[in-house]
Amino acid sequence: MDESSVGEVETNKFHYDENIELESGRKFGPIDVAYETYGELNKDRSNAVLICHALTGDAHAAGWHDGDEKPGWWDNMIGPGKAFDTDKYFVISSNVLGGCQGTTGPSSINPETGEPYGLNFPVITVKDMITVQKKLLEHLGVDRIFAVAGGSLGGMQALQWAVTWPERVKFVIPIATTAQSTPQQIALDEVRRRAIMSDPKWNEGDYYGDSPPEDGLRLARMIGHITYLSDTSMKEKFGRKLQGSGKFNFDLDVDFEVENYLHYKGGSFVERFDANSYLYLTKAVDYFDLTNGGERSLMEAFSNVKSKFLVISITSDWLYPTYQSKQIVKALESNSVDVTYSEITSTYGHDAFFLEPGQLHHMVANFLSQVLVKDVMQSNVPVIHKETSIKEASKTIIESDFTHIPVVEDGNKLAGILTAWDVASAVANDLSSLSPIMTTEVITASPEEPVKQVTHKINQYNISALPVVDESDEVLGLVTSDSITQLIQGQQPIPGTEEVKKE
Repeated sequence: MDESSVGEVETNKFHYDENIELESGRKFGPIDVAYETYGELNKDRSNAVLICHALTGDAHAAGWHDGDEKPGWWDNMIGPGKAFDTDKYFVISSNVLGGCQGTTGPSSINPETGEPYGLNFPVITVKDMITVQKKLLEHLGVDRIFAVAGGSLGGMQALQWAVTWPERVKFVIPIATTAQSTPQQIALDEVRRRAIMSDPKWNEGDYYGDSPPEDGLRLARMIGHITYLSDTSMKEKFGRKLQGSGKFNFDLDVDFEVENYLHYKGGSFVERFDANSYLYLTKAVDYFDLTNGGERSLMEAFSNVKSKFLVISITSDWLYPTYQSKQIVKALESNSVDVTYSEITSTYGHDAFFLEPGQLHHMVANFLSQVLVKDVMQSNVPVIHKETSIKEASKTIIESDFTHIPVVEDGNKLAGILTAWDVASAVANDLSSLSPIMTTEVITASPEEPVKQVTHKINQYNISALPVVDESDEVLGLVTSDSITQLIQGQQPIPGTEEVKKE
C-alpha cells in the first residue's frame, strides 16, 4: 500500500429514522445510508468535500477494505497529496438512495412488511438523493460543503446541490454530465430497463429469495458498457481480434474479443448489483432536468447559484458529449458565475474520468488551489466597538466561539483586534478600557486575496487570525489559520498531476 493511499477503511452506516418528502410528494423513511470518510474535519468544519458516485458506484471511493484486490473506485483522485488531498480535506462519499450497496433501495427490507421493497420502493430523483446526502452531512456536523464533485450521475448530483442549496456549496465540479437527460440518453436507458424487465425471472420485481434476473441485468450492463467506451478505444483495445483459434466459428457463439469482453463485464456485474436498483437509478437519470421540463431556461435554473464551478467534459464521450457541458458553462456565464471549463483529451470515452488520472488531477488540483479569502472567511463574526467596556467585550467573547474579534469605530471601520487573552489580562488587572490591550497595528486580508498569500502572512507574522476588510477598511469578516491550513499547502507540486503518456 503506497503512501498516497488513505489506507484501510471501513464503510459506515447512518440510520435516519424519520421520513423525508420525496419530489413525487411521497413521504419515505426510515433510511439507512452507507458512507465512508477520509481525512479529518477541521475545527471550523470548513473543509468537507462531498464525492458523488456514478450510476453503479458505491460509498467505497478510496482506500482498501480488508481482503480487497483493488482499492475504491476513485482512489487515484482521493488521498494524501492527490487532487482531493486528505491532508487538507475531509472527504465524504456515500451510496445514493435507491442503491444496493448499503443505502436503502428496492432490495432493502420494508419495515412495514418485513419483506424487500421490490417495486413498492418509491420512484426517486436526483434531488431526493441529495436530500438524503444533506441528512448525512448534518449527522456528521457539516453545514456547508467546501466542494462537491462527481462524474455522470455524480455530476448531476453536484449540479443539483448548487441549485437546491446555493448557500451551502463553495466549489462545484461536475464531470462528463448534463443539466438534462436528452431523448437519446433516455432511449438508451429504456432499452436497458426493458432488457431486465423482459427476463422471466424478473417476476415484476419480486425475485428476492429466488433466482434473480441475471440474463436481463447482464444484457443491460453490456448495453450500458458500450456507451461508456468510444469507437476509437474499442478499436485500440480489440480491433477485430478473434477468440480461440483465430478463425470464425461459423455459428452464433462468441467470435470476437470485444464480444467476450462485454460478456465478462456483464457477468461480473450481476454478482454485485441489484436489477431493481438498476431500474430505479436509470429512471432517476432520465427524470433529471434542471429546467423542470422547460418551465424555466437553464440560465434561470442557475440564477441563484453562489458557487464557483469547474465543468469538465471528455473529448471522446458520446454518452454525455462536450456540447452538454458547454451548455452548462454558457448558462452559468450568463449569470456572471465564476466558471472554468476544461476538457479531458482522451480516446477512452465516457469512462475517461476514471482512466485519465493525470489530466483530471491537474484540472481539479489547480482549480481548488485558486481559493480566495472570501471563499474561506467567516462572515458572521461579532465585532466590538472601541468604546465598549471590558465587561461587555468579555461577555461578547465568552458568548461567541471566536478567540479573535475585530474592534471597530464608526462606520464599521477597523480600529484594532482583540483576543480572548487580552480580555482575560484586562479583567485580571481590573482595567476598564480597551485602548491599553487591543492591537491597533493589524495585519489584514482582502476578500479577493489568494489564500496562499494569507497563509504566508500568518507564518511570517506568527498570527492566527486576520480581519478581512474592504477598500474602505470596513470589516467584512475574519479568516483564521485553522480554516485554511488544511486547505492550502501549495509549496510542492501535487503528485500525479503530470499528464498520462500513452504507450
